[in-house]
Amino acid sequence: MSFRALLFSSNFPKSPPETISTRTKPNPTRCLIRSPVNSPHGCCLSRLSATEGRRRSGKVYADVREIADSLRELVKFGDSLNDAVASEDDLDSAVPWWEQFPKRWVIVILCFSAFLLCNMDRVNMSIAILPMSAEFNWNPATVGLIQSSFFWGYLLTQIAGGIWADTVGGKTVLGFGVVWWSIATALTPVAAKLGLPFLLVVRAFMGIGEGVAMPAMNNILSKWVPVAERSRSLALVYSGMYLGSVTGLAFSPFLIHQFGWPSVFYSFGSLGTVWFALWLN
Repeated sequence: MSFRALLFSSNFPKSPPETISTRTKPNPTRCLIRSPVNSPHGCCLSRLSATEGRRRSGKVYADVREIADSLRELVKFGDSLNDAVASEDDLDSAVPWWEQFPKRWVIVILCFSAFLLCNMDRVNMSIAILPMSAEFNWNPATVGLIQSSFFWGYLLTQIAGGIWADTVGGKTVLGFGVVWWSIATALTPVAAKLGLPFLLVVRAFMGIGEGVAMPAMNNILSKWVPVAERSRSLALVYSGMYLGSVTGLAFSPFLIHQFGWPSVFYSFGSLGTVWFALWLN
């Protein structure tokens, strides 16, 4: 009998035997499920067996659990980081504003004030020499000698001050210079009353102190100020020289008129000690 005749005969079973029927006894190994699969061309569906599906679902559950644990750790780290930032903000708010000011600009301002005092002490003799010459009967030649004695010491320490600043540091040299010329300024009335030679020596000593200021300042700014801010820093410091000339010439006549010519040297010289105390801090 041919296969076609057997297929249409009455003896051919209409359904598969119960032993192989999958309707009443499904085979778990052959039960198929659909699972999304990501591919480079998009998302598609793939068929997986139940056993393989359980394995993959267990793996997915483990991966999801690991991601959740990582997220919890990340949240804890973010909370601790926020607490640290908040504590740092509280610390910054507790620090006074003058301690938060950039240190390099503190140095620049102190150098500016040093040069302001430098020219104030230099030009005060130009005003005080008039009542001094009237009191001590100095002739014009003596007045010119006194005025030029300052530059004797000033010329001696220009190169020496630069070498000294490179050796021991500009901070020490500038502090020494300010203290030196401030003491010489305060001793000027005493030297003038002792005699002309003492006055010439004191004025030369004052020039020695001011002669080291310029190289010491250049040494300090080259180490403290970055290149991008160096030109504006030098401009600010040099402006202190001209402001010192204006201040000294403006206040000297007032002090001489109110308190006499020695008050100019005492008051201007005492300002150097205040500057040196700030410089040490």
